[in-house]
Amino acid sequence: MKALQDRLDYEFKNPALLENALTHSSYANEHRGGMNSNERLEFLGDSVLGMVVADHLYRQNPDMPEGELTRTRAVLVCEASLHQVALRLKLGEYLKLGKGEAAGGGRERPSILADATEAVFAAIFLDGGMTQARRTIRKLLLTQEEAQQPVNRDYKTILQELVQRESGQKLTYRLISATGPDHDKTFSVDVELNGAVVGSGSGRSKKEAEQTAAQAAIHTLTN
Repeated sequence: MKALQDRLDYEFKNPALLENALTHSSYANEHRGGMNSNERLEFLGDSVLGMVVADHLYRQNPDMPEGELTRTRAVLVCEASLHQVALRLKLGEYLKLGKGEAAGGGRERPSILADATEAVFAAIFLDGGMTQARRTIRKLLLTQEEAQQPVNRDYKTILQELVQRESGQKLTYRLISATGPDHDKTFSVDVELNGAVVGSGSGRSKKEAEQTAAQAAIHTLTN
């Protein structure tokens, strides 16, 4: 754990908090009797992360409108962004996973790594307070370069996370047209939220068109 704490640039006063942050539910279920998963820490870390990122963006961008603040925060705290942080920290090496989850590639699974990253942020908050949590999050996620060029702008993932804040939401991507010769087609896609079109996009591939449509939908839903 020392190497991980070195990467975090933080030494835990209570190392059990870090251990808990790295304990997946699959491991906890296999080792009943006082072993807790990181799910509660993940819940807390999500709020700590959201607060730190929102505060940073608000202070650093005094002229940025609310909709753009919301979109930028969504990019910075999305699964893809947290997954990149986890990779830099090499969190996968330290995760405690159940045998089945480990055998199934859980140490490389983006969702598990992103959740563990949030749990680690919460553990630092509980161990060192908000000042230390803010320092760590800024270092790992909010450097000037990353704030300007957030990693992995996967707009489909960002849109999915945005709409999942409310239960019962259903996103559907619908191919509207594919025009042009086979070597130079243009695809057009609509994205629907609960049956209503919230974004449209086009691209040289269906995947590219879906990403463009998702970006448009994010703009619609945050304005």
